[in-house]
Parts: sequence; structure tokens; C-alpha cells
Amino acid sequence: MELQSNNLNTFRILYIIKGVLTLLGSLILLGYLIFIYSYTSETDTIPSADLGFQSILAIVLGIGFLICLIVGILSLLAAKYIGQARNYTFVLVVAIISCLSGILGILLGVFTIIEINKPHVKILFDQKN
Repeated sequence: MELQSNNLNTFRILYIIKGVLTLLGSLILLGYLIFIYSYTSETDTIPSADLGFQSILAIVLGIGFLICLIVGILSLLAAKYIGQARNYTFVLVVAIISCLSGILGILLGVFTIIEINKPHVKILFDQKN
């Protein structure tokens, strides 16, 4: 039986990059959130401050921070599992979730789904489970 090549190592590196970029994005959202809270604490004495808008913005940024944090951690875990060629279902789910983000996520998700559905790559994942 001839050994067929796969691109799992390339996908592992790309998922590490995507995970790090997503975690950096979550830090930016956290910075904005801290800025908003510090701004609203300074404007408590001003009666005309629009705290409703600031509260809504803080909630949206908080939810965005949590989503980015979770997706970043999932991407790093997927990179680990792709490198070890195990947890096929987890990698497939993270690839689908990755398709919901920007252009890097869409390309990475689609090509990961194509790669891990190849028969010789599925065998690799089945051997490790």
C-alpha cells in the first residue's frame, strides 16, 4: 500500500494562526469593553450622559468577547487534534463553525472539510481513536 500525502500539518498551522488572531480580536474587544466601563464611571456625575446606548454597546462587546474567546480556544484545540489526527467529529464541527467567520475562516473551514473527508485521511483519524 502506497503512503498518500495529506495536508494535515498545513491545516494545523493555519488553525493555530486563526486561533491566535481570534484571541487577539477578543483582547481588542475586551479593551473596548474596559474603555466603555471606565468612560461610564467618569460620566456618572453628568446627567445628560446616554447610558442606555453605552450599556447596549457594553453588552454587545461582552458577548462578542465571549464568542471570540470560545472560537479561538476551539480553533487551537482543533489544531492540536489535527496534528494528532484524532477527534474527527470535533475537527469537523470546528471546521463548520470556522466557516461562519471571515474569509480566512471560510477558506480554512471548506478546505478542512474537503481534506478530512478524503478516505485515506479518515483512515488516519480512525486508527487514532
